[in-house]
Amino acid sequence: MTPGADQPATPARLASLVAQHARTSRLLGVGFVPVYRAPGMHANPARSEPPASTSAASTIVEAKEVGRRADAPVAPLAPEIRVLASMPPVVAKGEAPTRERAQRLLDELRQRYEREAPHAPFIQSFTNIVFGEGDPQARLMFIGEAPGEQEDLTGRPFVGRAGDLLQRMITAMGLTRESVYIANVLKVRPPNNATPTLEEAEASAPFLYEQIDIVRPEAIVTLGLPATRLILRSTSSMSSLRGLWASFNTPSGHAVPVMPTYHPAFLLRAYTTENRAKVWSDLLKVVERLGLKPAPRPGAEPTE
Repeated sequence: MTPGADQPATPARLASLVAQHARTSRLLGVGFVPVYRAPGMHANPARSEPPASTSAASTIVEAKEVGRRADAPVAPLAPEIRVLASMPPVVAKGEAPTRERAQRLLDELRQRYEREAPHAPFIQSFTNIVFGEGDPQARLMFIGEAPGEQEDLTGRPFVGRAGDLLQRMITAMGLTRESVYIANVLKVRPPNNATPTLEEAEASAPFLYEQIDIVRPEAIVTLGLPATRLILRSTSSMSSLRGLWASFNTPSGHAVPVMPTYHPAFLLRAYTTENRAKVWSDLLKVVERLGLKPAPRPGAEPTE
């Protein structure tokens, strides 16, 4: 439905249409809906226009919070939606940027993240933004949950005990940390290393999705349930998702194979032969898909 002569295209009318369209999309199982915004019109009347340096053509409709912190699980949808800050166009489908341009796009994306600070409504006390690092044209991308204490201090992802274990996993796969790209669902450390809430994850999700769009990996390994649910938009358990190939479509329509597996922190808490074998089995599927050569030694699965 579009505004007619008897229904002028006022900001209030357009806002009502956006809300109606979003509610309908949610019922159809759509979590994010691009909404065209006419030049000069605010995405939200209560908010100011983004800085002039932000090139924006669309807004992101985000699922609204269901409760606060605590142990709230990351779920794919929520009963309410609201319009968020606008996002600039991503790299067009089929365009593979050069390594230099990809790094520049990632740097610009980080600057935009710092300006918009989607974490601000939820998390104020942190030391460093942990945006992500690695090869801007990595064949393989790892996505975790959120920075921990060591990551918060250094500004780098996966540098604590879980990071040491992830490093051994990467090495066992026949890769180096510098040759992959590593990011998290959240870019700042939540209080007490709490599991990301639905709204926290969804607020930062557009930036993670665009990171994937820029890097264009040949495969993604999601580490743990929060990352897996956000990428796959699934409410299934980790045990039922891990080890099975899935697919993620970037904002520009680029399909990326996804292999879910357990988070290294989980392995450190339940460091059993069975759990290590499960993770290594998952990683070997990635090794096979990418044609990698795993570490040439017996028992290549990561061990303490």
